[in-house]
Amino acid sequence: MSVAIGQWLREPLVHFLLAGLLLFAVYSALRRDAAPEPSSHQIELTLDDLRQLEIAFTSRWQRPPTPEEMVGLVQSRVREEILYREALALGLDKEDSIVKRRMAQKMEFLAEDVSDAREPTPEELAFWFEKNAERFALPGRVTFRHLYFSPDRRGARAHDDAAKALGKLAGKPEDSPAATALGDPFMFQDTLADRTPEQLAKDFGPGFASALFALEPGAWLGPIESGYGWHLVFVSSSTPGRVPAFEEVEADVMTAWKTDQRAESWRKAYAEMRAKYELVLPALPDEVASEGGPAEANATP
Repeated sequence: MSVAIGQWLREPLVHFLLAGLLLFAVYSALRRDAAPEPSSHQIELTLDDLRQLEIAFTSRWQRPPTPEEMVGLVQSRVREEILYREALALGLDKEDSIVKRRMAQKMEFLAEDVSDAREPTPEELAFWFEKNAERFALPGRVTFRHLYFSPDRRGARAHDDAAKALGKLAGKPEDSPAATALGDPFMFQDTLADRTPEQLAKDFGPGFASALFALEPGAWLGPIESGYGWHLVFVSSSTPGRVPAFEEVEADVMTAWKTDQRAESWRKAYAEMRAKYELVLPALPDEVASEGGPAEANATP
C-alpha cells in the first residue's frame, strides 16, 4: 500500500495537483494576513486521508488506483468538502429531515463507540454471564417419526382410529412395516430429526410441541393433536434444553457483552443530552381541552 502511494506521489500529475493546492493555501494565507478570513476556507488533506482514498478504491476495484485516478479521487474529495461547506453556509442543513436523521445516527454511533474502548476482564465477563445465562440457553431437540390421522378423511373418528392403531403398534419398532398402512398421507415429512420446540410449534402448533417433548423415547405413543389432526409418534431421541457452560459460549458471551455495553453507553449519553432540553408541546384544540386535557403542555419526558 505504501509503495503504491509512493509511486503516484512521484507522478507529474500529482505534483501539479499538490502544487495547485499549495498555491491555494499560500494565497489563502496571504489573504488572511491582509483581511482575516475564517479557517473554514482551508481544505487540508493529510497522508491518512490519501491512504483512505486509496484503500477505498482498492477495496472496490481490487487494485490500487493509477496516478490519474488518484488525482480524480482527490479532486472528488475536495469537491465534496467544498459543496458541503457551501451548503452549510446557505443553511441547507436546516429543517432537513434526512440530514437530521443522518447526524442523529452519527451521534448515536459516537456514543456507542465509547464502550469499545476497553475489553472486559475474564472475571468480569464470567460474572456477566452468570447474571445473563438464560440468554444463552440451548433449546431441547427431538427426533421422531409420526403417523397422521386426518379429520378431513375420517371426520370425528380420527382420534379413535389413532387410539386403535396405537394398540396394534404396541411393542413394534419405529420402522415397523405395519405402521405405514395404519395412517393417512401427510403433506410434509413423516420423520423429522433434531427439531427444537420453536420449530415444532411453528410447524405443528405449540400444544403438539409441548406434548412431544414430554414423551419418553423408544415406543409408539399418542394420540397427540396438532393443527392438522391427530398423530401417533415414536420418539427415537430427545435432548432437553440446557444452559451451556461459560467455556462453550465464551465468544458469544463476548459479543453479547459488547452489544449491551454499547446500548448502555448510548442510554447514558442520551440521558445526559436529553437533560439539557425542555419539550414544549402545542396547545390542544378547545374541544380536546374541554374533555379534561391540558390546554398547553410543557414536558420533559
